[in-house]
Amino acid sequence: MEAGQKSSGSQQLINPLPIVCKERIIPVNGGPAMNLQLKFQPYLSAIANAEPIKVHGKIAEVIGLLIESTGPAASVGDLCIVEKNGTVVGRAEVVGFRQDRTLLMPLGPIEGIHPGLTVEGTKRPLMVGVGRQLLGRVLDGLGNPLDGKGSVKAECYRSIYSSIPNPLKRKRISQPFHTGIRSIDSLITIGKGQRMGIFAGSGVGKSVLMGMMARNCKADVNVIALIGERGREVREFLERDLGAEGLSRSVVVTATSDQPALIRLKGAMIAAAIAEYFRDLGKDVLFLVDSITRLATAQREIGLAIGEPPATKGFTPSVFSMLPQFLERAGTSDKGTITGLFTVLVEGDDMDEPIADAARSILDGHIVLSRRLAHRNHFPAIDVLESISRCMPEVISPSQARISGALKDYMAAYRENEDLIQIGAYVAGSSERVDKAIKLNDPLTKFLRQDRDEKSNFEESITRLTELAKITGAGG
Repeated sequence: MEAGQKSSGSQQLINPLPIVCKERIIPVNGGPAMNLQLKFQPYLSAIANAEPIKVHGKIAEVIGLLIESTGPAASVGDLCIVEKNGTVVGRAEVVGFRQDRTLLMPLGPIEGIHPGLTVEGTKRPLMVGVGRQLLGRVLDGLGNPLDGKGSVKAECYRSIYSSIPNPLKRKRISQPFHTGIRSIDSLITIGKGQRMGIFAGSGVGKSVLMGMMARNCKADVNVIALIGERGREVREFLERDLGAEGLSRSVVVTATSDQPALIRLKGAMIAAAIAEYFRDLGKDVLFLVDSITRLATAQREIGLAIGEPPATKGFTPSVFSMLPQFLERAGTSDKGTITGLFTVLVEGDDMDEPIADAARSILDGHIVLSRRLAHRNHFPAIDVLESISRCMPEVISPSQARISGALKDYMAAYRENEDLIQIGAYVAGSSERVDKAIKLNDPLTKFLRQDRDEKSNFEESITRLTELAKITGAGG
């Protein structure tokens, strides 16, 4: 990726000059006209973005994570350069205005920034370089290579903010998405272009489940955003959970918990822009984000810093407006699909806390990881009865719908009577439904368990599900 001047520390800025993606250039008359447009596009872009006269501002005050400056003329979301005697010392983004002052937040460390420094506006948002060479690479929260494999030559640059597709131009979800996880493919089937939440407390296997999906799924490209992770966990995820096979067809964007809130937020937006680029090429993209909760926390930090009032349990109104804007970027378009899987860290295993509740209302279903199952060494710890895929009826056969419904009914019957069964108080023959549930419990539990390195085929999962149904006569 081409980068601009280096700032203090190791942060870099993606070249903000937008070069239009070749795939998106529309020929005027075709033939020679198209070739000329392709040939002169970089020069036309440079002329269109040239600024003969530059207007600068001055930093007036720095409070915590907030920088206040007098000028320059800029809009919310614009990128600004902080300079000292012509040398770049930092970069910041416009996040708001207060009376005659511009409010900025830094895209990097604030050490060395003080009142009186020059602020120059770029009049454009942060751009990210995209291209097929991103596959197999690990990027930081600003889109710069983090893996030590050298720069990546971008095919074009995209704004990290993208317009959501017109709802009438989105294709209907009609095909199943093969995750390679038996319990999901058979009983919580996901469709291509669907958006699902993975809800869980800490330490119940979210990262392992994400890695299994990235390795085993039938997607053309994986785009993985690790937002607010511990620094230790990033390498563990790459080497242990994702592996070389998964990384080869993935783009990983990571913004660890020590990064400023704005970089954590931008990391998620950059990952979404990369996923949209591959979708526009007609690819089926798997978009994994871990986690939405930490993304919301970053937005809360920004909101509180610029003076937003806390609304629901300390979360500012901007958090609840950001969530749908971000989550709606996944889905189908008239070219390709982005199947989104977003982890939600529920505090204290409270499924009704504000972020979990808001995400569940926007997404097309949820997968719940149970601490109770994890304590029984049942992995992946997916609670099938608590999980739901709203698009499942649209992407499965009538036979699978009938069988999965019957098996869930028997699972519910077993759970309702589990205490009686375990202490031996249930008398066989009291209920035919419970008798069948007891008979089914052990083989079904074995079916739902899956080792980390075990790969499951979609068709094989459905075949095994049908065989399980024959135990109770549901498959007849």
